[in-house]
Amino acid sequence: MPDSLPPLLETALYPAVKRFLEERGFAVKGEVRGCDVVATRAGEPPLLVITELKLSFTLELVLQAVDRLRLADEVWLAVVSSRRGRDRDGRVLKLCRLLGLGLLAVEPRHQRVEVLAEPMAYKPRPNLPERRRIVKEFGNRRGDPVAGGSTRQPIMTAYRQRALDLAVAMLDAPQRPRDLKPLAEDAGTMLLRNVHGWFERVQPGLYSLTEPGRQAALAWREAPITG
Repeated sequence: MPDSLPPLLETALYPAVKRFLEERGFAVKGEVRGCDVVATRAGEPPLLVITELKLSFTLELVLQAVDRLRLADEVWLAVVSSRRGRDRDGRVLKLCRLLGLGLLAVEPRHQRVEVLAEPMAYKPRPNLPERRRIVKEFGNRRGDPVAGGSTRQPIMTAYRQRALDLAVAMLDAPQRPRDLKPLAEDAGTMLLRNVHGWFERVQPGLYSLTEPGRQAALAWREAPITG
């Protein structure tokens, strides 16, 4: 049975990273005052580049690199290349660009380096449609009905709040959409769509509550509005 390969160490990334920086015109040395890789290029003052090596992309690596930003003109992160690891996560690339960090994916055994992100400042393009949706939803909600971080209960959206208001109004008797418009201008559409399964049509133009709708309405009627 063949011997297993020895465990990979961070030092295995160094030769490929050193060559990568040398090809960019830098003089390179390892382990200078706690920095994994330091490279300089002649100038006045000289251009200083720091690279930190890790086997995979971690929060500790990012925090380490953030500290280096105060020292160097460029900061690179170098990790072992993977097919589906965090180095291939689009969110990681955005984070590196946002912080102005370079990111290298290294194949130590083949001495290959792939540049995933250049060390330059990045400003993401605003997502104005989603921003408007967030602001609209914030403004339409009454109070602050859900604690931040909640994951095990339905999110209390403005739409859900209006649906619950309709359900409370229907507790005593079936209602017509036009009678519910003071609570929700789109009451007719909400009753027809029946997103939550709370409403049922008993005859044309007249709606009542299902049992789940009744239970939701009773709970909502007792719930305090906070915020």
